[in-house]
Amino acid sequence: MKKRNIASLIILSIVTCGIYALYWFVVTTDDIENALGSKSDGSCKSGGVALLLSIVTCDIYSFYWYYKEAERIDVLNKERGLRSSTEGWVYILLCFIGLGMVAMAIMQDQLNRIADAPVVTVTDAE
Repeated sequence: MKKRNIASLIILSIVTCGIYALYWFVVTTDDIENALGSKSDGSCKSGGVALLLSIVTCDIYSFYWYYKEAERIDVLNKERGLRSSTEGWVYILLCFIGLGMVAMAIMQDQLNRIADAPVVTVTDAE
């Protein structure tokens, strides 16, 4: 999983009028899917499909996406022995009131922590 600078995420999203945010949406979906591997629930296998569904549904799908990705991030947190934090409803609320960029920043912060943490296996815990 690739770490991304949160300040760059925000600045590039503003400077490109949201185009970088769309790119982030796609690559984040793909990164989470790749990190989950066989533990994936299959809710979204491709970032391109997720973006297409968001466009076709006039961005309604993105609310579902934020909620599902929060659950999937929680699986990665547990796998690495990090604090479990299902923040799907927080992401939805932030997006609903127009603060989607804040939700992106929080999600990227969680993904950066996951990228830094090693996977904890049964033999590591003993």
